[in-house]
Amino acid sequence: MAFPLEASSITHGIQLAVAPVFLLTAVSGMIGAVAGRLARIIDRARLVEDRARGSTDADWLARSQRELQQLRVRGMLANGCIALLTSCAFLIGVTIIVLFVGETGAAGGIQTGGWAVGSFLLGVVCFLAALLCFLAETVLATRLLDFRVHPPGGGHSA
Repeated sequence: MAFPLEASSITHGIQLAVAPVFLLTAVSGMIGAVAGRLARIIDRARLVEDRARGSTDADWLARSQRELQQLRVRGMLANGCIALLTSCAFLIGVTIIVLFVGETGAAGGIQTGGWAVGSFLLGVVCFLAALLCFLAETVLATRLLDFRVHPPGGGHSA
């Protein structure tokens, strides 16, 4: 079955489909940033595990266990963030396809407006949830920091 495609409808379809592409750019940048954070979390966990294996100091082992538990939570948040961002990208891709197919008339009379709105809004919801995961992970990361200064020799700084 051949679909009659006009140049003006194809042009308009492309124009409609380009707007969500900007969100895809933001999503891909965030995936890169979160993937980098996840790699650093994994590297830190490996370092803490290796140091804990070589230690017999009970205090050090307890601190290591606490840090590893916090790193696990951060890793789960980063993984959740990446899953939400991937879902967002998929849904925005669906939106682009539906907008283009609906505008060019290739949908054969199927109402595509509801699908486009639904997939776009679900994509935005996934993006917002990913931002919340990212915020939670960064808050946890800064809570891990020990802002007290411990100079060599056990003395106190002025």
